[in-house]
Amino acid sequence: MTNFRITIVSAIVICGCFARFDAVAQPGGQQSALLAVEWNEAVLGVAEAEDGFLTLKGLRTTTIMHLAMHDALNSIERRYEPYVLNESVQMADPVAAAAEAAHIVASNQYPDQTSVFDSVRDPWIQERQAASSTNRGVELGIELGRRAAHAILETREADGWDNEAVYAVHPMGPGVYAEFPDHSGTPEGFVFGAGWATAKPFALTSVHQFVADPPPAIDSDEYTEAFNEVKELGRFQSSARTIDQTHIALWWKDFVENSHNRLARQLMMRENLDLIEATRMFALLNMSVFDAYVNSFHNKFLYNHWRPYTAIRWAANDGNPSTEAEETWTNTHRHTYPFPSYPSAHGEVCAAAMTTFADTFGDDYGFTMSTPMVDVAGPFSGKIETRPATRSFESFYDAAEECAMSRVYLGIHFRYDSVFGNALGKMVGDYVVAHELRRVD
Repeated sequence: MTNFRITIVSAIVICGCFARFDAVAQPGGQQSALLAVEWNEAVLGVAEAEDGFLTLKGLRTTTIMHLAMHDALNSIERRYEPYVLNESVQMADPVAAAAEAAHIVASNQYPDQTSVFDSVRDPWIQERQAASSTNRGVELGIELGRRAAHAILETREADGWDNEAVYAVHPMGPGVYAEFPDHSGTPEGFVFGAGWATAKPFALTSVHQFVADPPPAIDSDEYTEAFNEVKELGRFQSSARTIDQTHIALWWKDFVENSHNRLARQLMMRENLDLIEATRMFALLNMSVFDAYVNSFHNKFLYNHWRPYTAIRWAANDGNPSTEAEETWTNTHRHTYPFPSYPSAHGEVCAAAMTTFADTFGDDYGFTMSTPMVDVAGPFSGKIETRPATRSFESFYDAAEECAMSRVYLGIHFRYDSVFGNALGKMVGDYVVAHELRRVD
């Protein structure tokens, strides 16, 4: 199945080559975003085939790749502050530089897929060589792309993206995260993501740069209200949840690194971004997503807060007389992810990503987003179509809020998980766009 998926990705990329040459040049001599779009789609396709986005590898690779492409292009035409490489090679060919930078990073991280990446890079290089009388600019571009790629790869050595999880299961108690292997479909003793909390961010100064306030006390009115809300709106076949809320719950299940990169590819082509703008946007987007994940998981394991599934079934023991247990309760898609609840990682990462979109396109920007397929329940549960496959929004922040609230309707988060996740994601996204790849006068 993996080889079949990679073959499909390769075919899509190769077929795109037949249409690319009409779209390369833009007014003023700038290059189209299409090169960045093809590389983004190719690497994420390979990543999904390898691990289904259940590790940080694909997201990390995509971030490094777009940063390398950005620094290479920015060394030819300085528009933004560099991430690592600070050079001036104005005679280098930008397409060759970006294509080679992407190829070096992708092949470094997925060496067994080099032939796939060759099929993306080679037509671009060959087209530039055919258009050049001396090929000197192409040669300079290739050399520059290699330097940009290796410079950023070097900064990410031993960055802890694949650190092993270190977690001790705590004794059962009110508000304490508990195992539920029957519902998560994972082995006893397995907890996902503890290693993510120790990975090195791309932009943040540390994983604990932004820390959420503690979740509400279990005997508080805020907790009781959130408990009753998710118990009713998030239950399997809820009569209180509207048809649209059910659609929201399921439609937003796609991994953010998948859905938001898909949206980025769509919008940058619609808005006719040039190649430098596109690589910068991809870099900011994926930096913010990566950093939001590690920040969220730091907060999760800091507070070690229980999931609604545990809270509702064990409510008779929580010390709150206003909560009522339901020992057979299950959520909308009958699955709970095996890591602590607070704050919502999905809510945080969506908000961080949408903040970078707002930086590029403006706060009040209407758009339609597509999510054609999602998991039936948890990972490896198979895929189902979303009907309809699209949702429309008046602003990126509206979308981020809906994304966060979707986890309440899905029954896997309390409202305060989503609210604080959304707030943290906005902080992460704001920090990324304020401190990285800033525009120069």
